[in-house]
Amino acid sequence: MNPQNNSITPCIWYDNEAEEAVKFYSQLFEKSKVNRIIRYGKEGFEYHHKQEGSIMTVEFELNGQSFLALNGGPDFKPNESISLFVYCESEQRINFLYEKLSEGGSINMPLDKYDWSPKYAWVKDKFGVSWQLDIEAINSPQKIVPSLLFVNDKYALVKDAINHYTSIFPNSKILMEYPTEDYLLFAQIKLNGYLLNLMSGGKMIHNFDFNDALSLIISCDTQDEIDYYWNKLTEDGKEVQCGWLKDKFGVSWQVVPKILNELIADPKKSSKTMNAIFQMVKLDIKKLMEASNE
Repeated sequence: MNPQNNSITPCIWYDNEAEEAVKFYSQLFEKSKVNRIIRYGKEGFEYHHKQEGSIMTVEFELNGQSFLALNGGPDFKPNESISLFVYCESEQRINFLYEKLSEGGSINMPLDKYDWSPKYAWVKDKFGVSWQLDIEAINSPQKIVPSLLFVNDKYALVKDAINHYTSIFPNSKILMEYPTEDYLLFAQIKLNGYLLNLMSGGKMIHNFDFNDALSLIISCDTQDEIDYYWNKLTEDGKEVQCGWLKDKFGVSWQVVPKILNELIADPKKSSKTMNAIFQMVKLDIKKLMEASNE
C-alpha cells in the first residue's frame, strides 16, 4: 500500500457556534473564505440531537489553508492539548492577532519575549480554541500549524509520536527537534507536505488531555487508502464511529473518502449518504455509493 496526496484538514468542534466562529476567524486572517455549509437532516438524530436544517459543518479557509467547523453538540470542548500555532512573521501581525484572539477569551502566556522566541503568546479565543502566536517566520506557505501537547503520563512520548506518524504518512520527515536530557520538548514534522508541531508539557500536572474537540481529517481517494490509515492509526488505539478514531496517544482522526463531499452535496443523495454514515464505524466507499443510489 502506497498512499499518495492525502490532505489533512483540522476539524474544530463547537456546540452551536460554528458559523459565528468561522465568520470571526475569517475577518482576522488573509486569504480567508467561507466555503460550503452542510445542514443536518433527519438522519442520526439519536446521535447528534440537532434540529433538522441547522448547520452541521462549515468548510472554510484561513491563509489559504483548509479547516472544518463542526456543530457536534456540548459533549466536547476545546482545550490546550491541541492548539493552532500561527507564525505571524511581523510585529504588526502578532500584535493584531493577540488583541483580537484574546478579546472575550483568556491569556495563557502574555505577549512577551521568551527563551524560544523574541515575541510569543498563547491565548484562548472566546470560543475556547487555543492559539499560539509567534513573531518568527516560517519557510512554508502553511502559516497555521496544529500543535499537539503531550501532558501528564504522556509528557515523554513526543519522540514516539513523531516516529509513529512519519512512519505512516508518505513523503514525511522530521524537520526539527529540541530535546532535554530526558525527553523531547518540541518537534516539527511534515506529513505528506502538511506541517504538524508536537510539544511536551513536561512533568507538571495538567487538567486536560486530547479529546474530539480538535481532530485531524485525512481525505482518501480509495478504499485501500482508508483501510491503510484506519489500520495504522487504530493500532493500540480505538475505533469510534462515522469514520472517527483515536490513535494510541489519544489524538482524534477522521478518515474519509474524498467522494463523500460530492455525495453530500447532491440533494438526491445527501440524505441516504448521511444515513449510511451513521450506521458505520470505518467508512466504506462501496456501501456509501450503494446507499446513495438506492
